[in-house]
Amino acid sequence: MKTTSPSKKPALDNSKLNNFFIDSLQDIYYAEKHLAEALETLEEKATTESLKATFAEHRAVTKGQINRLERVFELMTEQPQTKTCHAIKGIIKEAEAIIKETDSDTITRDAALIMAAQKAEHYEIATYGTLVHLARALEQNKVADLLQETLMEEKAADTALSDIAESFINEMASEEAEENE
Repeated sequence: MKTTSPSKKPALDNSKLNNFFIDSLQDIYYAEKHLAEALETLEEKATTESLKATFAEHRAVTKGQINRLERVFELMTEQPQTKTCHAIKGIIKEAEAIIKETDSDTITRDAALIMAAQKAEHYEIATYGTLVHLARALEQNKVADLLQETLMEEKAADTALSDIAESFINEMASEEAEENE
């Protein structure tokens, strides 16, 4: 096995880790593009104005994240390309099912939409967290910094969704269920 000394930067362009990293970038690039569309649907289907606003705000942030990923590809001297992200396809499909299975204009739907959105956020948090560490291992610190910025935005979106759920949505949804019994 070939090793390099710590003072020499290894040629990483063809390393297995670099290839995996690029593949993972393509996966999350696909995810972000499809989530931007899905967030528009979630916004339209949400009942409360605060949740609608949260989805709209995160959709705008997601568009910035897509642009940031394009900068990451550029820094990696790669063309931005997508690779089907089966995890996000499944999460979006589940969100579509939630919309069909919940009554429109109900707080219960908002609670369900928050759960669906948080599933996507948690996937993104896990992915970006790993990508940051891989970028550092590949000595791509500018790339890692850009990915770290996105990671922080995803964590903030997850927190915002939790705050809305805990501030009134969950309690109102439980009252809504009692009224329909």
